[in-house]
Amino acid sequence: MKNVSPTYLKHQFLIAMPHMADPNFAHTLTYIVEHTANGAMGLVVNRPQDLNLADILEQLRPEIEPPASCQAVPIYFGGPVQTDRGFVLHPSGPTFQATVDLEGVSLSTSQDVLFAIADGVGPQQSLITLGYAGWDAGQLEEELANNAWLTCPFDADILFNTASELRLNAAAKQLGVNLNLLTSQAGHA
Repeated sequence: MKNVSPTYLKHQFLIAMPHMADPNFAHTLTYIVEHTANGAMGLVVNRPQDLNLADILEQLRPEIEPPASCQAVPIYFGGPVQTDRGFVLHPSGPTFQATVDLEGVSLSTSQDVLFAIADGVGPQQSLITLGYAGWDAGQLEEELANNAWLTCPFDADILFNTASELRLNAAAKQLGVNLNLLTSQAGHA
């Protein structure tokens, strides 16, 4: 029997199917940061919270008044795990204390990136989340087999240049899929 290596989805988007029942992931677009035999990690990129960068900075450095521009920088719900931990996706280029390059996009998890954005010297484009989505070994593969998700190639334009409420349909459109035409009922023919 031929040994087939599994296909991992690092640096791809997951599109939640319309029948996704989990309220954490219904109608979401998730960027996969890491996917190995041990599990997967992703960031939901289309669910802004009622928080902005100014709110976060008031907690991190209360002695400095956040610039007014920080009120226009949304904070996204990245997933249900460690919802007090921040993750910043930005184009590759500047690196911070904790930055990982992911093929043209970088992930920074240190506070210095937030301060740099606030001070006008950070990445020109960014997406900030609190929390992440995590899957145990084999869990994401099982969800894919059960048609919970569609996979889509990563597109920085969707991440950084598309309004959050349009990202899910923009990713689906790349696949030639209109999510509005798919039934919200799960099942098999």
